[in-house]
Amino acid sequence: MNEQLLSALTIFVLAILVGFEVISKVPATLHTPLMSGANSIHGIVLVGAMLIAQAADNPLSQALSFVAVVFAAANVVGGYWVTDRMLQMFRRRPAAKPGGAEGKTP
Repeated sequence: MNEQLLSALTIFVLAILVGFEVISKVPATLHTPLMSGANSIHGIVLVGAMLIAQAADNPLSQALSFVAVVFAAANVVGGYWVTDRMLQMFRRRPAAKPGGAEGKTP
């Protein structure tokens, strides 16, 4: 096996293990705010995936880079969707109009 490929795979596996260990220690109440705050990181990942897709020169690397762009875009969209849902919890509801739900006065 190529030494450079082995080194890259080792770093990849270690990053997975460290990421799992860090995320598993985060309490559920902090998970959503932390993930919504990480949207900028997901945007950087998306830009990197698009740069790699641009340099892809064979069908396998084109397919893998397409998958990377799709996953990164889903991560960005999902992050903003979760943030929007979280912020909706803090919005004030409109005050009820006098006279019932339709707003008619007797």
